[in-house]
Amino acid sequence: MSIVVSVADLNCLNFVNSYEFETSVRWVVNSTLNPSPCRPDSPGNLTEDGTLPQVPASGCESESNLSMWIYVLLGNVLRGIGETPVQPLGISYIDDFATEENAALYVGCVQTISVVGPVFGYLLGSLCAKIYVDIGFVKMETITITPSDSRWVGAWWLGYLIAGVITLLSAIPFWFLPRSLPVPGPEVPEKCTPEQTSFIKGSPLLKHKYSADEHTSFIEMAKDFVPTLRTLLAHPVYLVYLCVTIIQLNSLIGMVTYKPKYIEQHFRQSASKANFLMGVINIPAVALGMFSGGLLMKRLKLNIMGAAKFAFGTSLIGYILSLFFFAMSCENAKVAGVTLSYDKISYDKHLLFTDCNSKCVCSSSDWDPVCGENGVTYVSPCLAGCTTSAGSGKNTVFSNCSCVGVAGNFTASTGHCPQKDDCDRMFPYFLALSVITSFIISLGGTPGYMLLIRCIKPQLKSLALGFHALATRTLAGIPAPIYFGAIIDTTCLKWGQKRCGGIGACRIYNTTAYRLYLHMYYSVFLTSCLRYVFFSSFSVTPWKLYVRQYKSCL
Repeated sequence: MSIVVSVADLNCLNFVNSYEFETSVRWVVNSTLNPSPCRPDSPGNLTEDGTLPQVPASGCESESNLSMWIYVLLGNVLRGIGETPVQPLGISYIDDFATEENAALYVGCVQTISVVGPVFGYLLGSLCAKIYVDIGFVKMETITITPSDSRWVGAWWLGYLIAGVITLLSAIPFWFLPRSLPVPGPEVPEKCTPEQTSFIKGSPLLKHKYSADEHTSFIEMAKDFVPTLRTLLAHPVYLVYLCVTIIQLNSLIGMVTYKPKYIEQHFRQSASKANFLMGVINIPAVALGMFSGGLLMKRLKLNIMGAAKFAFGTSLIGYILSLFFFAMSCENAKVAGVTLSYDKISYDKHLLFTDCNSKCVCSSSDWDPVCGENGVTYVSPCLAGCTTSAGSGKNTVFSNCSCVGVAGNFTASTGHCPQKDDCDRMFPYFLALSVITSFIISLGGTPGYMLLIRCIKPQLKSLALGFHALATRTLAGIPAPIYFGAIIDTTCLKWGQKRCGGIGACRIYNTTAYRLYLHMYYSVFLTSCLRYVFFSSFSVTPWKLYVRQYKSCL
């Protein structure tokens, strides 16, 4: 129910205000002539540093003062409340009623299914990204941008709506699951259920026997919680594994969050295609790796130490393969005044204004890219020095562009210039390496998770899995996208601007810096993770591990 409420909360945001993007192209009914992008000004309008005074946006209205982030936060909190119990309680439920040799395979299947979900999520996101955010509320003929434009916003709210309905329907079968299943192996007395801590009933290994029907007050459970948690965190293997997963998930969540944008910026793919590739290539490799890890653990009959060493080996190989990402570089997009001078010379200094557009009153904050006949992208038609335009919408053509000037052709069209270089040939190799790396790293996921289950006493299992889920979400799921995003923002070359001032979204990145920063921090986290995995694999002796025993109620 909390997931359904969160979906309704998040979808309310889309109907508060319509999305407006910055553009100098106007859609005019029954007209093929647009106003001139370049508004002539008196000579000498350039300042000493080669810039023009900021031109305030016309028709500026005060933006809504609603704190939209509160609705997003509330919706995600409710969604988290609804989905959090599924993983720890579900894994515990399966492990309680499975034999030792089959538990790894079953857990691997569950982990695989949990990864298959994002496959459909990315595919749904790819579909929604192709649909304009205000579809049904605006005339699409008036939209002058395409899904490949950085200003394009897809129908994100539609994905929440569809996913919410599917989640509600998938929750119905859970009501028909039995409270307990027959326990394989030696029979245990009926008064004992498979699992119980002193605050979760039912363990055959508790020092104190509880009947399954005995009532325990909330105060009694609260009193036992802190000592039990202290005992759990004092376990060396559990603590090391907790540190491993927190560090590893920091790197993986940061990478997965910004990998579609990396594909979009570095390899010049649309957001829709980037999400589609993540859904049909990367995520299935992770799912296959988790399932294969559980299957190998069953076939090879790995014990706890074997599982730990297997996880270390896969992490080491995945780390080595990830270093090859540093060599897959692409050149920055050719944008005059940002990555190139107006003479098409690469340089670091950003200078949007030059002699060819000195007679135009342009704003340096605008982002309305046009492609000149010379193959160079210009920040806006005004900065390209275009004085006339014809056509409407996406078919607008700008002419008399003084900064273009190639063989007498001074025209420009809307959008970025397509670039054909080695980057196109490198993209398939990047995808292949991503698939192999994702598969190998995830291959050790299920053995590592079984290490978590097997290294603790059965009566602590539910608490261990629940605290593990809480710690990874709090210390990895929340901060990783924040600081990865802050690091990536330092590579931005051109920021957009809101209608009434203030920094908007980044329009173009330094792809070289983006690549180095993203993979550098990813590798740093994997290096730290390997140190902890090595410790858990070779420094903890088997006799320190607690082995499960389902023999009798003590």
